[in-house]
Amino acid sequence: MPLVSMNEFLPKAKENKFAVGQFNLNNLEFAKAITQAAMAEKSPFIFGVSEGALKYMGIEYTVAIAEAAAKESGLPIALHLDHGSSFEVAMKCIRAGFSSVMFDGSHYGLEENIELTKQVVKAARAMGVSVEGELGTIGGVEDDLSVADEDATLAKPEEAIRYYEETGVDCLAIAVGTAHGMYKGEPKIHYDIIQKVADAIPVPIVLHGGSGVPDEAIRQSIQAGVGKINVNTENQVACTKAVREALASNADIIDPRKYLNPAIKAMQAVVQEKIRLFGSSNQA
Repeated sequence: MPLVSMNEFLPKAKENKFAVGQFNLNNLEFAKAITQAAMAEKSPFIFGVSEGALKYMGIEYTVAIAEAAAKESGLPIALHLDHGSSFEVAMKCIRAGFSSVMFDGSHYGLEENIELTKQVVKAARAMGVSVEGELGTIGGVEDDLSVADEDATLAKPEEAIRYYEETGVDCLAIAVGTAHGMYKGEPKIHYDIIQKVADAIPVPIVLHGGSGVPDEAIRQSIQAGVGKINVNTENQVACTKAVREALASNADIIDPRKYLNPAIKAMQAVVQEKIRLFGSSNQA
């Protein structure tokens, strides 16, 4: 089937209290691992693509890989720009074939964030493309995105509700205590903020920084109103560990397939575990 917008499955996720995973597409091996995991679990999913990954893969290759995955799997798959920095980047992705975009205006003041997001929503909606917005600042490091802990700020529920009402985004990422990357300690998630915002708006909350969050914290977040969870670092860790082990076990390996196939299997295991945790198995 063709790529779909997140509106094909996020309303169902909110209504039935499960979450759909966004797993970052960094190369062909990531695409295969994620798609094979979702096929095994019969789950919808989202390919997240950062601007750094776009530079690495090229936008044409990125769209072609995602379209091939959707055709092969028959699953509802959204190809989603992750942390889009501008209207221009979002439009470039939409024109290239992305079915969903995120505009991250969290580093702007509330008024400017609302106005810029409204522009993206207006253009995307005309093309049948879903939009994710962000409020508050999520700490940590992922790809080209780096926010020091002292600069991370929690979202204010009243501002998040107003932001949704004025922009009409299809899902809303709010800073609630998670961070990009792996955690040194246990994240302190503010479930009360999730609950207050989720109860007041008809679209799901997005949890960024889903790698390394304890399972029970994930379950509580979903019950509070999270319907989309982003995972990238855990896949990167699994991939790299498998490659290192394969190369260490045989110094004569020169065929990339010999060390990348174990990496695909390792990432597939991570993604299947996340899909089961999120409750999206058999929801395709």
